[in-house]
Amino acid sequence: MRIIFAGTPEAAVPTLRALLSSSHEVALVITRPPARRGRGKTMYPSPVAEVAAEAGVELLETTTLKTPESAQRIDDVKADLGVVVAYGGLVPPDVLAMPSRGWVNLHFSDLPRWRGAAPVQWAIREGDEATASCVFKLEEGLDTGDIYSRVAVPIGHESAGDLLTSMAEAGAHQVLGVVDALADDSAFAVAQAPEGVSHARRLEHIDGYVSFTHDATHEDRIIRSVTPNPGAYTVLPGGGRMKLGVATPVDRDDLAPGQLEVTKKQVTVGCASGALVLGQVAPAGKSWMDGAAWARGARPSDELRLGGEAED
Repeated sequence: MRIIFAGTPEAAVPTLRALLSSSHEVALVITRPPARRGRGKTMYPSPVAEVAAEAGVELLETTTLKTPESAQRIDDVKADLGVVVAYGGLVPPDVLAMPSRGWVNLHFSDLPRWRGAAPVQWAIREGDEATASCVFKLEEGLDTGDIYSRVAVPIGHESAGDLLTSMAEAGAHQVLGVVDALADDSAFAVAQAPEGVSHARRLEHIDGYVSFTHDATHEDRIIRSVTPNPGAYTVLPGGGRMKLGVATPVDRDDLAPGQLEVTKKQVTVGCASGALVLGQVAPAGKSWMDGAAWARGARPSDELRLGGEAED
């Protein structure tokens, strides 16, 4: 089949590569325009744009598919199917109607749970023990279409970034299976359940704040849900901020919320119940380091407490 692919971040790359290596033809790749990254704020093309350029595929970089120019470019392709993986924009009704077999979307949640922009992050944040990747028929509603394929995925102690990476790799083969089934008319879709709908808004900086005033399991989920982006942090006495990497919950209740226990090998922080052994940390203006290395340099007093007021 002749395919249009729409995607932007690294999570979309495995599916694009799988389609490029298949018997199908990727005739057009749609992605978001170059964006600034890093401290130097240099403009970089999206990961999907880089792969499309390597493959020599026609590329459309745009923030919206609602302009007449974008719609015309897509219509000119005369595609059989559109495939979307984390493009970052809506596909308007007129464009949805252009490929003869419509559009399919790979979504990293157990639909209808966690429709929206950050499904993996919210599944971890809310303590879901499992999730799923779904390939569904794209329609005007937000992640509401009938499901062609669902693959269950257990959730362990991964960060959101690690879980998304593994789901993106597995999801590429899942998408290819659906595309092959659509090509030979063997695909079958099932309507989403009307109950159990939840929405996963994009997480913001404030969502990464760790106060240590909840139980350790809760604070652990907060950290993992925002790793690597937008990132977890806590507040030091005096208002300084310290970034937090993935920590390890431990079953002990002899430390007050935010209280530190420092040994040569680790730093343990008390929570409302339980405690967290810090992993990598990054004080303001400094690089990432092991929690014990930070404590050796900072020499926190016995009275020091992590937490305080969150920063906007």
